[in-house]
Amino acid sequence: MSRRGRTSPWAWGLAAVASLWVLLPIYLVTASALSTQQAVYEWPKRLWPSPVSLETLRFFFGVSGVWRATQNSLVVAALTVVLSAILGTPAGYALARYAFKGQDVYRLLILMTRAFPLAILSIPLAQQFIELGLYDTPLAVALVHTGLALPFSVLVSASVFLGIPRELEEAAWTLGCTPVGAFRRIVLPLALPGLAAAAVFAFVTSWNEVFAASILTLRERTLTAYLLSVLGEAPLPFRFAGGFFLVVPALVFLFLIRRCLFSMWGIASR
Repeated sequence: MSRRGRTSPWAWGLAAVASLWVLLPIYLVTASALSTQQAVYEWPKRLWPSPVSLETLRFFFGVSGVWRATQNSLVVAALTVVLSAILGTPAGYALARYAFKGQDVYRLLILMTRAFPLAILSIPLAQQFIELGLYDTPLAVALVHTGLALPFSVLVSASVFLGIPRELEEAAWTLGCTPVGAFRRIVLPLALPGLAAAAVFAFVTSWNEVFAASILTLRERTLTAYLLSVLGEAPLPFRFAGGFFLVVPALVFLFLIRRCLFSMWGIASR
């Protein structure tokens, strides 16, 4: 930034390079998914599919097992969002509002749960789920994904609640609200933008995770696990369509809660 408050050309250039680095692969996958199957194999690639066709996507959804895997992914992602919110929000509130012995150690232990590689945990978890009768079910995958998303949910919730003055709750108590009522009527509406950000992270984490889903399922695979299992023998149009469809739900979910995120960032909703 310059002294006059204007953005320097170098900053604009770095922002453009970073945006291009992220958006170019998404655009190429989208363009290929909206092309005909013949156009997918053409070289050099066109910048824009001509003509725009749903042939590749129809071919993708016509493959046996895709719809079932998509349904499983949506169920697992929804369960992950709900469980991480139910468990993470009270834990974050407790960290923000109450002082107790070992509070800093507890924060560190929350972060340490992400220090163990998933490859080490998956085999024991699979054995435990087999004994409990949960193996090869969406619930088993959702529980693992909740464990992955929960540290972020707890710490984000705690940060959000720390930013909400406790005096607002105390004022509600003096007006006749119970602690639960004050939380529901005062704190929760103010915390929704931050909780929405945690929900986005939980959804994207679950939707894109593939290793645990592959280990813990055989027939009831999520979409990522299903695509991984057939990737070696799948034709190129199927791969592009699968990549496109993996990106779309996360973008739609982000679009639906954009107002909460904009409120958190101080941006006026439109």
